[in-house]
Amino acid sequence: MRSLMYVLTFLTVIGAAFWAYHENYKTQAALGEAQAVRAEIRDARARLAVLKAEWAYLNRPDRLRDLAEVNFDRLRLMPLQPDQFGRVDQVAYPKPPEVPITDPIEVSSAGANE
Repeated sequence: MRSLMYVLTFLTVIGAAFWAYHENYKTQAALGEAQAVRAEIRDARARLAVLKAEWAYLNRPDRLRDLAEVNFDRLRLMPLQPDQFGRVDQVAYPKPPEVPITDPIEVSSAGANE
């Protein structure tokens, strides 16, 4: 009976060691994937920073003014003036279209529990 217990204990230890070994490799693979995703995010943020800098450089007011002047004969773009801007509350938004009610439903609270 003791030898059976020793064999079962030995097999349990071997099984636990195999499980721990397998889990260790799965964990290492997951950590590697997480590190790769972090590197992709870092690269994407760097690209985004470059794109934002390029956008700011291309939208400089003096550059846009020069482009409007150079292409005035083709595009008829007027140079930007400070008095061309307004406030949001000055914008006249269109009213939403009125939807006709074709089948009205009568609603009443008569008979409700008081």
